[in-house]
Amino acid sequence: MNATIKATMKAVAYTRYGGPEVLSVTELPRPEPKPDEVLVKVHATSVTSGDYRARSLDLPSGFGLIGRLVFGLSGPRRKVLGAQFAGIVEAVGANVTRFKQGDRVFAYTGANFGGYAEYAVVRQDAAIALAPDGMDLDMAAVLSFGGATALNFLRDKAGITSGDHVLVIGGAGIVGSAAVQIAKAFGAHVSATASSAKLDMVRDLGADVVMDYAGNDPAGIRDAYDIILDTSGTATYARYGQALKPGGRLMLVSSNLWQMLGSLIVRKSGGRKASGGYAPERAEELRFLAELAQSGKFRPFINRRFPLEEAADAHRYFETPERKGNVVMTTAAA
Repeated sequence: MNATIKATMKAVAYTRYGGPEVLSVTELPRPEPKPDEVLVKVHATSVTSGDYRARSLDLPSGFGLIGRLVFGLSGPRRKVLGAQFAGIVEAVGANVTRFKQGDRVFAYTGANFGGYAEYAVVRQDAAIALAPDGMDLDMAAVLSFGGATALNFLRDKAGITSGDHVLVIGGAGIVGSAAVQIAKAFGAHVSATASSAKLDMVRDLGADVVMDYAGNDPAGIRDAYDIILDTSGTATYARYGQALKPGGRLMLVSSNLWQMLGSLIVRKSGGRKASGGYAPERAEELRFLAELAQSGKFRPFINRRFPLEEAADAHRYFETPERKGNVVMTTAAA
């Protein structure tokens, strides 16, 4: 009797932690969707900070052991990275009712990863949504990580309202560039910091005030901002607290363990507060981001594109100071 020959796919995988060189192109079995899963033919994925940290185990201070518990103690638990991606539904499981073959979708799998491959499976009730009409799939692929993170911190944690004065520290990164646009979509007045080579980019995203890191320290401005959103991992309440208005909120998107704990236990004056944490992967956020994109209020900034086979080079570029916004990778199956 002949054994059944399983379909295969190209993927980029890694078996040990380290630099970009640990990523290599390999052949893996093509996944088959379970009854409640969607099989997506991946068009594009990206390099996120989550992919970088899972690959390198370069984690904020205090999170080393936690990171190994999440990603794998002796080696990577998930061999195929790719926290966000977009593509075309290839097949659906028997119980799937929300999607059909041929749908254009984008997904945010977070620490479950899977996007660095020609095909990926996602549960229909996970963070997956229809891509905005008319938007290229390489653009749709990068809607979710930066967008969902910025949305969660600005809307859900900080309670942004129209007229708020918002400062985005690191306005040229994945989350920062999304935060500038999303804060504007909520009617906020937005200031943002960036390096001198990236000021025009951040200004073009819609920031009302753009400040060069060199020679400009918004931490010294008293009672100026309703929300300060830090993507750099350098902000502390001790330094930026005075820049908050009474009732202001310091949002620590990228923080070490001690900053996060400090945000929980330090009593702040004037109703001010600091908050860290993470942004969950939820379909409702993706649908909200798709609506923002459809209306022209959110367009992720793509800096460079690489073929998936050059994932190691994409990761190397991601780590350079020149990188702005998103680094996208497209698959041969696209």
